Amino acid sequence: MLMGLRTARKLDLLKPRRIALPLRLGVLAAPRKRLRSTWVCHKKPLSRALVCGSMLFALGLVSLFAGQMAADLEWSQLRARWRPKRIKSNEPVDIWKSKYSDLYYGCSDRSDRFRSTVHKGSNGYLLIATSGGLNQQRIGITDAVVVALILNATLVIPEMDHHSFWKDNSDFADIFDVEWFISSLSEDVSIVKRVPDKVMRSMEKPPYTMRPPRKSVPEYYLDQVLPILLRRRVVQLTKFDYRLTNSLDKELQKLRCRVNFHALRFTKSIQVLAQKLIQRMRNMSARYIAVHLRFEPDMLAFSGCYYGGGDKERNELGDIRKRWATLPDVSAEGERSRGKCPLTPREVGLMLRALGFQNDTFIYVASGEIYGGEKTLQPLKDFFPNFYTKDMLARSDLKPFLSFSSRLAAIDYIVCEESDVFVTNNNGNMAKILAGHRRYMGHKRTIRPNAKRLSSLFKARNQMDWETFSRKVKSLQRDFMGEPDEVRPGRGEFHEFPSSCICQRPAQNKTAAGQSTIRPES
Repeated sequence: MLMGLRTARKLDLLKPRRIALPLRLGVLAAPRKRLRSTWVCHKKPLSRALVCGSMLFALGLVSLFAGQMAADLEWSQLRARWRPKRIKSNEPVDIWKSKYSDLYYGCSDRSDRFRSTVHKGSNGYLLIATSGGLNQQRIGITDAVVVALILNATLVIPEMDHHSFWKDNSDFADIFDVEWFISSLSEDVSIVKRVPDKVMRSMEKPPYTMRPPRKSVPEYYLDQVLPILLRRRVVQLTKFDYRLTNSLDKELQKLRCRVNFHALRFTKSIQVLAQKLIQRMRNMSARYIAVHLRFEPDMLAFSGCYYGGGDKERNELGDIRKRWATLPDVSAEGERSRGKCPLTPREVGLMLRALGFQNDTFIYVASGEIYGGEKTLQPLKDFFPNFYTKDMLARSDLKPFLSFSSRLAAIDYIVCEESDVFVTNNNGNMAKILAGHRRYMGHKRTIRPNAKRLSSLFKARNQMDWETFSRKVKSLQRDFMGEPDEVRPGRGEFHEFPSSCICQRPAQNKTAAGQSTIRPES
């Protein structure tokens, strides 16, 4: 009897079974007749591991799609909470100020949990050599503080780049307030002006020098840099720009904001002159636009774009472009169609006038040497006769700064940050940091060109009347005006979109008839 039952079970195992397979493996389910004959022929059941793997794969796909749908739903709800009534495409936009800007503020205070992780014994001294212009170096300094915290190292005041295109020999103390930098971050990291002489004399070898890969994660620094730091006591990281990943823990992102928007305070001499320029602009007009106009020869050469200057332009910019040996050959027309080319002064003027800024608007232009000089600038001046630069406003007060491009850039930074509207013609480092700073300060109106879409519109300008052109510019720029919900939190470069450091104020419900009610963020 028992033998009979065992025999029956064995025969039952050899029978073909109907199995539900994921779509990706659906080819195995047809034709049914052929599969059944194959199973009988080999007299083997379908592998349990294959069945389980297929089911897990199917569940994974379902989970992935469900998670994406949940994320989209959460974002939709978040947008609804931020902007309960979406601005319609034909509804006018206040070009001077977002109606939602008063609902937001910068919030980068450290939490109690974060505070308890500092003030442990230092693992060594971290030297940083920055790279690039002022704002590229600013990003490096910001990330250096975070890396020092990750390594539990003592940060030495970073070394500024004296060998870049601008050849500025300014040191950290010539641009930033050193004492404030050290004291304001004392609850986060230990910072000193130099490695103590006692430590330097005790070292058998000079500081170990290395260059981390771009966008390195914290684990890289813990696995690759920390062991060397513990062994050698002093490590120098070179070319330190964008050497830390964009995505970090929220508390580390807040530290980035404390460094960038609070600790990096310019020297008193820079601040005093910048405030003079701001006051002179305010004396002439209650509000003004600041335009960051990157149209210097190096910027145009780096972009690989062409602006109609014939062989003279191609040869001049081509020679400058050779300074960057790693830059690939690109199609100028292709770069323009992808929105990679900085807008010309004329295009900036066209965009602003089409958006609704009148020709009596006062504008402050922050720029270096404009390629093509006055001839290139003249169209923008024709659009806006009330055109001013730091040279025009400061006069002789600017003389002590003229030989130092980083200090001049610092003056422009302050005047742009405090403007009513900030406009950029490019997507460079200063434009990104200023955009992030202004978002942090309550989403102050910041206009970045939708260059990819505007390019074809500028080409067709003469084929339409002004009203049509203006309407199309307003439509294309609708999501490029610095509104709170233009970029989903966590997307984009953190220095430009510091979402972890922006909080929403509870809003008072509007009781007037017909007005929408804004609910406080939960």
